[in-house]
Amino acid sequence: MSFPFELQKGIFSLDDHDNIREKFTRADQEFGTTNTNQIQPNGAEIDCGEFATIDDSSLNYGLFQDYNQCLAEESLFSKSQPRQQQQQQISDYGLLDYPQCNVASPSLEACLEEIAKFGQVPNETKHVGVVKKSKAYPFSLASLELLNNYGTGFRRLTGERIVQQVDRVGINAKDHRRSSTEEILRIAGARFIQSALPTSHPFEGSFSGMSNEESKDVELVELLLASAEKVGLQQHESAARLLNLCENLCSNTGNPVQRVVYYFCEALRERIDRETGRFASKDSGKLAHQTLDINKAMIMQDPPDASKLAFHRGLPFSQAEKVAAALTIAENVAPAKKLHVIDLRIGFGIHWTALMQALASQNSFPVELLKITAIGTAASKHSIEEAGKWMSNFAYAMKIPLSFNVVMLQDIISSPESEGAFEVEGDETLAVYSSYGLSRLIPQPNQLETLMRAIRALNPRVMVVTEVESSQNSSAFFTRFIETLFYYGASFDCLEASMKPDDTNRVVFESLYCGVAIRNIVAAEGEERVIRNVKVQVWRAFFARFGMEEIALSQSSIEQAKLVAINILQQCGNNSCTFEMDGKCLIMGWKGTPLHSLSAWRFLN
Repeated sequence: MSFPFELQKGIFSLDDHDNIREKFTRADQEFGTTNTNQIQPNGAEIDCGEFATIDDSSLNYGLFQDYNQCLAEESLFSKSQPRQQQQQQISDYGLLDYPQCNVASPSLEACLEEIAKFGQVPNETKHVGVVKKSKAYPFSLASLELLNNYGTGFRRLTGERIVQQVDRVGINAKDHRRSSTEEILRIAGARFIQSALPTSHPFEGSFSGMSNEESKDVELVELLLASAEKVGLQQHESAARLLNLCENLCSNTGNPVQRVVYYFCEALRERIDRETGRFASKDSGKLAHQTLDINKAMIMQDPPDASKLAFHRGLPFSQAEKVAAALTIAENVAPAKKLHVIDLRIGFGIHWTALMQALASQNSFPVELLKITAIGTAASKHSIEEAGKWMSNFAYAMKIPLSFNVVMLQDIISSPESEGAFEVEGDETLAVYSSYGLSRLIPQPNQLETLMRAIRALNPRVMVVTEVESSQNSSAFFTRFIETLFYYGASFDCLEASMKPDDTNRVVFESLYCGVAIRNIVAAEGEERVIRNVKVQVWRAFFARFGMEEIALSQSSIEQAKLVAINILQQCGNNSCTFEMDGKCLIMGWKGTPLHSLSAWRFLN
């Protein structure tokens, strides 16, 4: 199975930090600091969580291993705890050759332009607040409190935390490779931990080899971490004072470190307002029900506006995972002539252009029917129907017979025999594709359970799953904060490399998607916290309950994903994508920080 040349160039022509300790102590090890013990699983059971009480006979969450209460907190359904108890349980952190193809494929650029006609593209800049400019502020900070539990998470120490100023060493910019955002975060985290120790350390006062801007960024992140610690301890006045310092140093138009800190400052401000009763309930409801996140942007939930089009043109993972997923499906259903694909979160269906082109290039067993069934909600029904229209036009141009259907999620959940809603014919080969579609149901475990049982009853040939590779579902605030900080730090670094510095679409995208998502993860709790991403190790345990077996991705699909990313990033002069295998799962990341996972599964008979 292979793709046409233009598809390998991109669908649109247009590792794992398990815990904070692994993130921070890599910097510690470079400077000779003491390393802590590794967390090991102990096999304890995990509760379903705060959203439902489910009997173990029907939902055995014991398969989710409790990694000394760290990975338990990262599980699908994390259990709420009293805040004082949470503070005691803060975790440690962590070729294909280009084939010749005679298929007359429409330009994907033209397709995207056609899609854009379904919705007017407003001037998105109005949604972004007044651009905040960076201000120079002399860094001088002392008397920060100690980290708690620095053994199993952070150990409680006695004494005073001193965040010392970094000695700035002048460096010729032409000879200096700028440190990545992830490196800045690690160094700042290591200094933050080290500042709690009673003895000084040689690297606390100086970072030879760092530029003036980088040392300022390290100080800025230390301030952010100190503020987050105060928020976690509900010391709101101290946290607010530290945030004042952060806000004088960060900017939504600065470098990636300054931008990511800007949005985390917003999130911490909102959390303080929530906990002190200054957050309006109407705003709370709006955030809960209208949350935009990077997952929605990855699938183009609605007719694409300028910022989302720019995002898809420039971000390598958006295109790479779709090509790899399409090829994986095509390989696993061959040589079927009637293919039925169930899409758990179709968005605007851009990703199916890859599968159609792959199917159209098959001369040995041409497809007789491609049926796509999209699972939607009442809110998304209109956009899904519009997606069906343009996909039908695309399929017609590719000379592929297409049948498009929509099944409401509520119908699946409410029906005891919900698998009948999919209308699978006996001569159809079935595949299921979930592009960030399962994580959205983590806050509703009963719905996720019912959906998975319905899929299992259908017994598809293959199920391909793409999800965010980050533990953003911990009940412990500081654990969740750190995981989210590293994830978005790498994401902003990637956006910096793939989009031009003066691209206003990047500012819009970072504000409307990344910024809102950060606020939801950091500031919200309970039912209002709707973004709850977990890592592939948690999904593996969850899928095992339904008799699912992970299957290997083909080397060709992996190489296709790499080719797409390389072709995109060569245009930017920066190829810092990383592709690593976690067992049979492909982990796509940026400069070593895992961002997205792609895995394939089948149901055992």
